[in-house]
Amino acid sequence: MSGTEVARLRLAGDQDVFSLRRLGRAVARLSGLETQDQVRVATALSEVGREMVGTGALVVFSLESDRLLITVERAPDALCSSEGLALARRLVDEVTATPGGPVTIVKRLPPRRQGPPAERIRDSLAGLTPVSALEELRAQNKELATALEDVRRLNSELQETNTGVLALYNQLSSELEETNRGVVALYAELDEKSTQLREASEARNRFWTTLSHELRTPLNSVIGLVRLLVGPGGEPLTEEQAHQIRLIGSSAETLLALVGELLDMAKAESGRLQPELGLCDLARLVEQLRVTMQPTGEVELRTSVAPEAAEIYTDAVMLTRVLRNLLSNALKFTRSGEVRLRAELDEAADEVVVTVADTGIGIPREDLEHVFEEFYQVPGPLQAAVRGTGIGLPYARRLVEALDGSLELASAAGEGTTVTVRLPRHHLVPEIERLLIADDDEAFRALARRMLHGFAVHVDEAGDGAEALSMMKERRPGVVVLDMLMPRLDGNALLQRMAEDENLREVPVVVVTVAPGRAVAGHPVLSKDRLRREDLLRAVREATGTSRG
Repeated sequence: MSGTEVARLRLAGDQDVFSLRRLGRAVARLSGLETQDQVRVATALSEVGREMVGTGALVVFSLESDRLLITVERAPDALCSSEGLALARRLVDEVTATPGGPVTIVKRLPPRRQGPPAERIRDSLAGLTPVSALEELRAQNKELATALEDVRRLNSELQETNTGVLALYNQLSSELEETNRGVVALYAELDEKSTQLREASEARNRFWTTLSHELRTPLNSVIGLVRLLVGPGGEPLTEEQAHQIRLIGSSAETLLALVGELLDMAKAESGRLQPELGLCDLARLVEQLRVTMQPTGEVELRTSVAPEAAEIYTDAVMLTRVLRNLLSNALKFTRSGEVRLRAELDEAADEVVVTVADTGIGIPREDLEHVFEEFYQVPGPLQAAVRGTGIGLPYARRLVEALDGSLELASAAGEGTTVTVRLPRHHLVPEIERLLIADDDEAFRALARRMLHGFAVHVDEAGDGAEALSMMKERRPGVVVLDMLMPRLDGNALLQRMAEDENLREVPVVVVTVAPGRAVAGHPVLSKDRLRREDLLRAVREATGTSRG
């Protein structure tokens, strides 16, 4: 884009270099450039002009809408050293020089500049008078002094900024250090509390275990004596004596059952409640419960078992205790109407669903979240009139969870209660003979053992890599569930040892770890976070090559 010419000057002698510098500074000022940019343009022109003095070069100043364009038209044989051009390029936005052609200098103008029009600039420049070298030197010294003052000011501002940054850095460092100390202290406190909770839980479990065992012996003795007194060969008793003794025996058996429940609760919390899995005739089990628990009065107990749900691979004793607890609760709090137990197959989830529903008094909404707390009893006149310990529902849920199932409750005051138990249908026949769990976390080993019950005939456990290697050499497993972070011999080292052993190199491995990134490629990898039974079984089947389609 061509601009409007505002001035021109021919470089004939040394004096013209000074005039060029002065003219360049004036054009820059009238174009709306800042003082520093005026000095830059003047200095760039003096550098280029000094190289071309005496060549008769013509310098033309043109003003465009967004830039100041300065063209130095020189003779074809006139030379301009690269040193002068290099310095000029450092001072303005653009300097171009074509061989044998003009030198072009560009300085961009500030946006929305308020400079006068080109005609007024030409009029102002026409009034400039020639200056001597001494005057120009004085002007340059003044510019230098101004520049030095600006440098001092900027240096002072930079020092203040550095001081502020340093103060802020020191403050942040101090706050971060204080925060780190607080975090370390918090971690130490959490670790201490965790240890205390674990010790308290272990002490409570030991207490329940000891107490349960200590109570079992005298209770069994009482029950045995009652049977001797009322059984054949005993001394003749009056009807009232026999009735009283039977009451004693019934109370002792009830108390013994309660002791057994407390012991199972302690085992469940410590992960030591192990189901004894087998094929269970659910239809027969439910019928036995119906016969033995059939109520009298205005309540009717009804049961139904769908043919496809009549058999299930589970712990029959545990399931009996669960259903007896649920039926007992339902009958206890139902004064009229019915209690219905129904077992069906959920084909989509491949689960047996057992529902116990009653038309009893129900549970208020505010108490629903507490009914699974141990020893909690919903307040009310009927609850006060019947016997109860408050562990029936918590105990039933713990047993169901040990069977890899779930127990849910829905209820409303005055509308009855429905309890739904869901159990996996296909524990069925074990798929492998022996499985090894190698992990230093005892709680996780217990969880994995529960998840794998019924899947393997034998489940072995190892607390570290060295123990796992020793057990594998003694009894070769069909598959290994391996944690990568273990003491003595970690997961990677154990895999290396297995690869070097001719008898163990083909053993399938499933990696279950909190650090999946450290796992060795070539094995199914699961994260311990929210591990689900179906995911674990799928990975084991994948590792052993028995995946189900």
